[in-house]
Amino acid sequence: MSRRSAVREGRRVVFILTGARLLAFVGILSLLAIPVGAVAAEVEKPPPLPAPNGGEGTRFAEPGMIAPDFLILDVQGHPFHLSEEVSRKPVLLLFWSVFCDPCRAEMATLQKAQVRYEGRDLTVVAVAVDGEPLRNIIGGFARQEGYTFKVLVDELDAVGTWKVADAYGVAVTPTLLLIGKGGTVLLRKGGGKLGEDELEKAISSLPKK
Repeated sequence: MSRRSAVREGRRVVFILTGARLLAFVGILSLLAIPVGAVAAEVEKPPPLPAPNGGEGTRFAEPGMIAPDFLILDVQGHPFHLSEEVSRKPVLLLFWSVFCDPCRAEMATLQKAQVRYEGRDLTVVAVAVDGEPLRNIIGGFARQEGYTFKVLVDELDAVGTWKVADAYGVAVTPTLLLIGKGGTVLLRKGGGKLGEDELEKAISSLPKK
């Protein structure tokens, strides 16, 4: 799913959540003390489209390249600095959206990696490309789904460019990257095409120290 299409679709009042998921989602909003009407008003309001760096689809983080550094906040407001993290251990990084259906399967795969490698030499991180105004919704969704890895929220800069997603040339969600210790991109897959076996093989091939 195109990242920009996902953002456009995500700003409609009609959430891509039905039945029990919609009820659960509304329950989360009530627990967070967020008026549903206020959220609907926010969803109706489209964000400014990001200015592409070199055109949509251009990639700036291919295997063999050094991953662009970034510093953004997680859903709880805690800072995450990529360069500090990769100085200590590899990072499994996913770009996703709460309005992207294929992202849910990829996020489930990410959670399995988090459980399997928790406490070991791997940091699992997901960057939501839905923007700062939806931070509470993103955090509520992550809690509803039981994600225990770090969930970050991308932000628009002063010129309307996504600080992280555009630096990485992300044109579709989900997009998954494996970044080795030191910052070199080892693997990149877009569109939810990465199987669990392939991911496990890539992680297992990482240097042990």
